[in-house]
Amino acid sequence: MLSQINDKAIVHVVDDDASMRGALEGLFDSVGLDAHTYATARDFLAAGLADKPGCIVIDIRLPDMNGLDFQAQLIDIGVRLPVVMMTGYGDITMSVRAMKRGAIDFLPKPFHDQDMLDAVMAAIERDRQRRTVEGDISQLQQRFGTLSARELQVMQLVTAGKMNKQVANDLGISEITVKIHRGAAMRKMGAKTLADLVRMAEAVKPKG
Repeated sequence: MLSQINDKAIVHVVDDDASMRGALEGLFDSVGLDAHTYATARDFLAAGLADKPGCIVIDIRLPDMNGLDFQAQLIDIGVRLPVVMMTGYGDITMSVRAMKRGAIDFLPKPFHDQDMLDAVMAAIERDRQRRTVEGDISQLQQRFGTLSARELQVMQLVTAGKMNKQVANDLGISEITVKIHRGAAMRKMGAKTLADLVRMAEAVKPKG
């Protein structure tokens, strides 16, 4: 079951301990997860990421960079894969810093295999959900781009809460024409109800 669900997920393991890398690779392979391992942060950055769901398991003590600094650098360069931190020297301060930056979990070594699997599965699920949401928004944006200028105007006014008569008055067109453009906008956006259209308009609205 797990191998079917996660056949395309990749767990990236960054740890300078070769025995730990091997152990984790075997653990993830046992549940059908593909594992890529790296001895240093630099190795990971140089490898190039495949655009696939997954997560990154990072040891806090890396030879070329502190794991927390590495996590911060990943955020800065736009790597959005969820992170699971692990360490043999962990303390509360490091754990809090890692979690504030979005880490899924912070596991002290030695950890139970199941604890690592639970953390990794939660991280992969979060990444899949993010990709699903972004895919849905991308599809909505494509549909949004097919609206004519008038359909766009009508959609914006209707989803702002205005009645057809008010929209007609604002745009200087007939109420029948408003209904035609509103219907066309709903059809192109794939909205079955006005509530659907309102949610879609909110989703494609520029943030900021």
